[in-house]
Amino acid sequence: MSITVKNLTKTYGEQRAVDNISFTVNRGEIVGFLGPNGAGKSTTMKMITGYLAPDGGDITVSDVDVTRDPHSAKQKIGYLPESNALYYDMYVKEYLDFIADVHRISNKQAAIDGVIEQVGLTKEKAKKVGQLSKGYKQRVGLAAALLHNPEVLILDEPTSGLDPNQIIEIRNVIKEQGKDKLVLFSSHILQEVEAICDRVIIINKGRIVADDKLANLQQRSTTNLVRVQFKEALEAEWLRRLAGVKKVNKVDANTWTLETDEPEAVRKALLQLSVEQNLNIVSLQSENQSLEEIFRQLTTA
Repeated sequence: MSITVKNLTKTYGEQRAVDNISFTVNRGEIVGFLGPNGAGKSTTMKMITGYLAPDGGDITVSDVDVTRDPHSAKQKIGYLPESNALYYDMYVKEYLDFIADVHRISNKQAAIDGVIEQVGLTKEKAKKVGQLSKGYKQRVGLAAALLHNPEVLILDEPTSGLDPNQIIEIRNVIKEQGKDKLVLFSSHILQEVEAICDRVIIINKGRIVADDKLANLQQRSTTNLVRVQFKEALEAEWLRRLAGVKKVNKVDANTWTLETDEPEAVRKALLQLSVEQNLNIVSLQSENQSLEEIFRQLTTA
């Protein structure tokens, strides 16, 4: 059970949307697939699922060549596209019954009831899809992707339109699915990726710029963070003048993060500043960079 992408390429006119990328995802992995708008994420996902033909390269899903045998590959994939096109005039259970027939599910009523409970649609199952909020429409799309118990889940912005409580519920669904499936999903909510994934693939301008466990990306980063909280408010310029500080970021009126290559030297300089200016330091610590900070570094160069 795996996804293997090798030298994958897709071009639109003169623009190379996906530029010779390669990666592998295995069973039991939940991998965040990240990148700015237009980086090639959705195009790559559509090629993996067989909805879009590549211009070059190879894709296999559970040892099935997607280009040569797209029907067999699609049977192994559950796909929630970013657009999440649904039939609004169908009732929720009616729509899932239709999807079950497409997949030729034998015990379809049990499968439908199970997936409705799994994604939290029980209270809405008697409504038409068009009557649902955006968040519940998203759940219907996720239910359709899970209905045939696929080996591989491809989820493009699965938490789009959900409120914080719903996001946590869907996060738990994804985590549970990741125990015996492989999950590749994209999201603009990087905190969600940090909460669910331990590996991320970052694509920028059609090329992969990072593919590693999040902890390894944080350790490899050349920039460290020092977080300091003062009892008093102070001007950012005081911190910018400290030796070794590359960038100053204000968290709130009293809290700052300082980017540096020399965290120990910056900590000492902060202690010296507090003595000289009669300031009170509430907390002072080094931190790993967040996924958001790593993402910005890799995609804004």
